[in-house]
Amino acid sequence: MLLLFAHAAHARWSSPRKQLIEFGWDEPDPRFMRLHIAQLEASPFDGCVYHVDVDGDSGSFTWRVWGHRRFEAHDLDSARADLLATSFGRFRANFLRVNVTPADLDWFEDHSAMLANLELAAGLAKQAGGPGILFDVEPYEGKLWDFRVQSGEGRRSWDELAAQVRQRGAEAMRALERGYPGLTVFTTMAYSMPMHQTSVERTPLAKASYGLLVPFLDGMVAVASPRVRFVDGHELSYPFRDRAQFTAKADSMRHGVRRLAAEPERYTRRLSRSFGIWLDFDWRHRGWDAQDPTRNYFSPEVFARAVQAALDHADRYVWIYSETPRWWSPEDGTQHLPAAYDSVLRAVRR
Repeated sequence: MLLLFAHAAHARWSSPRKQLIEFGWDEPDPRFMRLHIAQLEASPFDGCVYHVDVDGDSGSFTWRVWGHRRFEAHDLDSARADLLATSFGRFRANFLRVNVTPADLDWFEDHSAMLANLELAAGLAKQAGGPGILFDVEPYEGKLWDFRVQSGEGRRSWDELAAQVRQRGAEAMRALERGYPGLTVFTTMAYSMPMHQTSVERTPLAKASYGLLVPFLDGMVAVASPRVRFVDGHELSYPFRDRAQFTAKADSMRHGVRRLAAEPERYTRRLSRSFGIWLDFDWRHRGWDAQDPTRNYFSPEVFARAVQAALDHADRYVWIYSETPRWWSPEDGTQHLPAAYDSVLRAVRR
């Protein structure tokens, strides 16, 4: 039954432009990619999200971009050398992860170090030959997008702070394009998250945890060159199993965004709709059974239907997130991953 469904899925998806991206707890660094490129090339993915560390210490560039520390090009020499030495074949849709951490900057502080770091990140992504960066907007270490926190206990109005955040968004976009003109900015969540909070949860922007993401994106969109593509990764689709869910959200990302975006026409011309699917969804509560995958939230058959629906409604990319199962490892093999899931993606990718 699963094999028949996979073949049917393959028949329905014929666009060579659609690509599968891996992004999970097995996220590699450039050294791993260089040493295990054969393993990556043999996977069912077209690329992955990768992170970069700093030479000479145990620090992370990916996790320290958005702060006071200004990194220099030589800090990334090892990562750059590994990327340039890697013989990428078909596995080229790779995105350098950039987090909004440590987020210890006030929006009115000097952002020159952060902007220099963004330019450096984009330049490295360009040298690596990938489409661009994965802009992870989740505020892991500071409530960057929450007006209630960022307003300074009410000392600043929404209009005042939103104008400043929009300016920072424009500066960030210019910095990225200095490093990589016309890059792809793959966001884990773009307008889709504040749209959900304001329309589904009925929360005003000024009280939404992602409210300030709207003016920031407005600033980016306003100055982005025509070649830039914004991918809305729509992390909210992690648990989607029904085709109707993907249909509704694909429409919302294209049309519902007009309610929030300052320049909806300009944005939609540059928008690439995407979906993330969490393979071991909510495994801490639901569990993950590598021996009997039919017991999982996404059984192989359900996973096949979800991936197919996501690909049918995405403009180019669908990304698979996972925590317990690993698609690759230092031992050159998968871990805690039943073979049926690998087979599903291979059938769809073909």
